[in-house]
Amino acid sequence: MTARFDAIGLVVSDMAASVAFYRRIGFAFPDGAENQPHAEAELPGGLRLMLDTEETVRSFLPGWQPPAGGGRTSLALRCDGPEEVDALYDELVGSGYEGELKPFDAFWGQRYAVVDDPDGNGVDLFAPLAAAAE
Repeated sequence: MTARFDAIGLVVSDMAASVAFYRRIGFAFPDGAENQPHAEAELPGGLRLMLDTEETVRSFLPGWQPPAGGGRTSLALRCDGPEEVDALYDELVGSGYEGELKPFDAFWGQRYAVVDDPDGNGVDLFAPLAAAAE
């Protein structure tokens, strides 16, 4: 028997806000997902992003409380180029999402930025820099 990586799960405090955020950056949640206690979007390569409300988790783990603080989980999204990192960051921050780290040229050869989702999970936006991509 071999286990295989299949999904990423996040616990969210507001399903509608989280689905709206992830749709905005390209995740294809089905219509009506924002009204459900559990939602899934299939990712390229067959992986899934699964969202569950805090109430859903409490229903099978009585007494569960969301962790305090942030910075424990992040999703990394590869953009088509450095300009897309800047544009997507600006669009999301301009729409009211929290920008954790403004776009910059990282020493490891990427244009890199971080925006927080509605629950404070970091979403890394990156693209290889032109010199690193060659």
